[in-house]
Amino acid sequence: MGETKPSFEEYLESNGTLTYSNVGVSMMPLLKQGRDLFTLVKLKEGERAKKYDTVLYRRPPDRHVLHRVIKVLPDGYVIRGDNCVKKEYGITDSDMLAVMTSFVHRGKEHSVNERGYRFYSRFIVFIHPLVSLKLRMRSFLGRVYRRLFKKSASAGSRRGEGGAGGK
Repeated sequence: MGETKPSFEEYLESNGTLTYSNVGVSMMPLLKQGRDLFTLVKLKEGERAKKYDTVLYRRPPDRHVLHRVIKVLPDGYVIRGDNCVKKEYGITDSDMLAVMTSFVHRGKEHSVNERGYRFYSRFIVFIHPLVSLKLRMRSFLGRVYRRLFKKSASAGSRRGEGGAGGK
């Protein structure tokens, strides 16, 4: 029988750090699936994440998510992926597992302490209302286009029901 892999929590508890590859699109353009890596350090007991930190947290019942803290509250956090529209509420300190300390982007390693990254993390939070508007407009226009295209395609097929050259 094969060995079971340790969970993120077990691995972080044993090693203190974890380097992993990104899965999904929620942290683009910073992290791209299949290309980029990130390194996390386990949060110490009583340590709180800070605004702009990229954190690994547990989303009940058994999912693990890497997103950015956009607001720190007395009893929790507001979190969102860089490429997401919706904010996530109700994340507490007990859900937080680790904070990102470095990442590999397009083959080059970067620290979260670099000036460029610090600017990026603040900029991506600041411009989110514009990005959100763009994503919502794209979604809305796509629905309108599909609805119009679908109606015109079905109307065209109804006109041609009699066959070519029919009376």
